[in-house]
Order: sequence, then C-alpha cells, then structure tokens
Amino acid sequence: MAPLGGSEPHAVGSVGASWPYPFWIAHRGAGKLAPENTLAAFRLGAQHGYRMFECDAKLSADGVPFLMHDATLIRTTNAAGKLAADASETGGDHAWAELSQLDAGSWHSRAFAGEPLPTLENAARFCRANGYALNIEIKPTPGTERRTGEVVASHALRWWQGTSVLPLLTSFSHDALQGARKTAPGLPRGLLLDTLPDGWLQAALALGCVAVVCNHALWDSALVEIVHAAGLRALSYTVNDEATARRLMELGTDGIITDRVDLFSPA
Repeated sequence: MAPLGGSEPHAVGSVGASWPYPFWIAHRGAGKLAPENTLAAFRLGAQHGYRMFECDAKLSADGVPFLMHDATLIRTTNAAGKLAADASETGGDHAWAELSQLDAGSWHSRAFAGEPLPTLENAARFCRANGYALNIEIKPTPGTERRTGEVVASHALRWWQGTSVLPLLTSFSHDALQGARKTAPGLPRGLLLDTLPDGWLQAALALGCVAVVCNHALWDSALVEIVHAAGLRALSYTVNDEATARRLMELGTDGIITDRVDLFSPA
C-alpha cells in the first residue's frame, strides 16, 4: 500500500517542535515478522524503513536489564529444555549468565534459530550506532516495579549520554515510572493506558510524562484535544490495519506503534 504519511510529528502543546520522534514505531522490533524483542527483529524493522523501535525491558536476578515481554520465559525461549528451574519462572529468577544462553528465536521459525536474548545495552548500542530512536517499555516482574524503573532509567541515562535523541521510557506501572523519574528525571516518560481510569491525566502529569500511549480504540477527538491541551503527545498501540491508522491520523495523534512493518511504510 502507499504510505499513509511520513515521519514528521505534529507540533502541539507545550512540547511543540521539541518532539524528536518519528510517527511510525515498530512494535517489539519488527512486529510478528521476526522473534520479538531481539536484534534480529530490530534489523528487519530497519530494513522496512523504520527508524524507531519499541521494546520491553525487565531485570535478571542479578539486575541486568534485558528484552522480554512476558512475565515468564516459556513462550519466547527454550528455557524448558535448558534451565534447571521450571520455565514458567520469570527472567527475574535467573542470573544473566543463564539467560544469555537461551535460544530466543527458534519458537518463531527455523530461520531465527539460535537468536539470543539481548540486553538493553545491546539494543542501545544498535540504536545509537545507526541513529535509531527507542521506546523502552518498562515491563517489571511483579513486585519489582519501582526497582526496575530505577535500574532501566539509570542504565539508559548512561548509554544515551550526550545524544540528541533520548529514549522514551513508558510503562503501565506508575511505580516503575516514578522510579525512572527519581533516577533520571531528564529522560522523557509516557504513561501506557489500556483503559481510562479516574485520574489518569492527573497521574500522567504528576509523573512528569510527555506522552500518553493508549490502546488505539480509546482515542476520539475529545480525548486527543484533552491530551494536547495538557501539553502531552498522543500515541497509539498496537495498530495493524489501514482503516485504524487513517482514523488516528485524521484525529491528529502523534505516533503509531505497529506490528505491520510490512504494511505501513514510514518513508
């Protein structure tokens, strides 16, 4: 299909032209075309023209931030055959030395067999070397929300030091965002929302967020107006069809996270 629109962001609210991120963001690297949250996915997303990636970050037992979405290892690694502990345990139950030996590609397809779990540092080095932007979703193991926010922010601050485009840290967890804010107040933050609970806007402002990232079905013209009037950006996840993308663009939202890197061209 023809591109729905380029990568130029909308200028709104108090952040105005300071918004440094492209409109199109590749979900977990390349959506479902490659094993999610791997460097192979980032490389494939880049081949499709994407210049910003979304990924999920959590902590190993020894505090190493690494990329994984699920609370457990079972879906996206071969942990069941490799670790002494049950694969239903979380990454936070194992040291990085163990996790680094896992195959995070074979579950997807034979073409990606042997693809390792990346650390957040691996992702940072890839993005910095190639001039790509990154949206890091802080995805804590339950019970480690604040600490995960603190550690991810601390590492991100160090790895992106001196760069013009900092990573965007997002989370559903208020505690994780609070930890990130305390540790690295200069890193931009966004509140993820699957519903609109009472006080959601006040929470986003209290957390010092620059954006709210909503389930795409939540957006309407009134909500976009509220968010923009507060000086925040309006981003959407996870948008995988043309009609939804067009609706969000017509509403004047500021970014789309998509699995369909093969369908939407950010060029």
